[in-house]
Amino acid sequence: MRAWLVRLHRWLGVGTALFLFMAGLTGAIIAWDHELDAALNPGFYNARTASDALPPLVLADRLEAAEPRLQVTYLPLGIESGHTLQAGVTPREDPSRRPFDLGFNQVALDPGTGAVQGRREWGALSLGRLELIPFIYKLHYTLHLPMRGGIDLGVWVMGLVGIAWLLDSMVAIVLAFPNPRSWRKSLAFRFRRGGYALTFDLHRSGGVWLWALLMVIAITSVSMNLGDPVVRPIVSMFSPLAPSPFAAQGAGSQPSVAAPDLSRERIVALANAAARRAHIAAPPGGLFYLPALHVYVVGFFRPGGDHGDAGLGNAWLYFNARSGAQVGAQIPGRGSAGDIFMQAQFPLHSGRIIGLTGRIMVTLLGLAVAILSATGLLIWLKKSRARRALPARRRVRGAA
Repeated sequence: MRAWLVRLHRWLGVGTALFLFMAGLTGAIIAWDHELDAALNPGFYNARTASDALPPLVLADRLEAAEPRLQVTYLPLGIESGHTLQAGVTPREDPSRRPFDLGFNQVALDPGTGAVQGRREWGALSLGRLELIPFIYKLHYTLHLPMRGGIDLGVWVMGLVGIAWLLDSMVAIVLAFPNPRSWRKSLAFRFRRGGYALTFDLHRSGGVWLWALLMVIAITSVSMNLGDPVVRPIVSMFSPLAPSPFAAQGAGSQPSVAAPDLSRERIVALANAAARRAHIAAPPGGLFYLPALHVYVVGFFRPGGDHGDAGLGNAWLYFNARSGAQVGAQIPGRGSAGDIFMQAQFPLHSGRIIGLTGRIMVTLLGLAVAILSATGLLIWLKKSRARRALPARRRVRGAA
């Protein structure tokens, strides 16, 4: 049995090592995506004028009037002092009913004047300064693989890697403790010996010390990439889940550039009223429009808090863009045990569930994942060379 588990661990580890090495390093970086992006691109983040900020809804209307080829699909409803307003945009259709070629999907506006300070394609395949952090962020969970037949290949690949990692982690902890007498060895590091002995201990003992935290990252990585097709069906076997507002609206039933019937102003008013009824204390902080689903999504947070600073994150309310009817809600800490479990996935994966301390921990865990992947490959390479050399040594001894 142990020999079979060793082989399983070997091939699961080798098969996922490069993916996990990349995911660990990029995860350590994007734990600080906002701060790093702002440091690299002050012109995209810092407003050029000190004028009083215009209302974000007014700024969005002005942008669409000045750039009729685009449609605002994400709008912050609050602006950090001294910062630009960064809106997400998508192209409208040209006369032949094809989307305009904008060349960008994010715009930074001076909130005092409405002037465009910068444009970029968030997630573009570019190592340019302006696109670097979004490139790394998207690389983390999609590898920048394309869509094929409506399937996001990168999301599925990284989700399946997460499942393999989860299985491999369970196999590894069994192998680390083959008998009750070996537990000290499985927790020790032979720093004085160095070389292969230390490489082996970094891989085995390092994995044991961090095993519980790494399991959390592995589980949440599957949830982040394969939540709807894999995790939600499993969770629903143990606890009822609120229906997805996206499924209720019928994904893909509307053209991808469909214009909303209700204005942003109307949706914000409806969201404010719904928030009062739901006793949501935070103000409306962000407004998404999802053209493919004809759905508005309103998040409740203070300026700069779009990721959620602590706990289970922000509250989100969902509205039909035609009728204004509320079609869903995600309010932290409310719902069934399954709903709360699903709410916890991003806060756990990002570390934000415990604020700044959690983000530091996630950075260190990302580096640890990269080290475990690299040491695992080094161990496999050394043992592979030894296995290949064994028949030759046997032939030499036989000839002697």
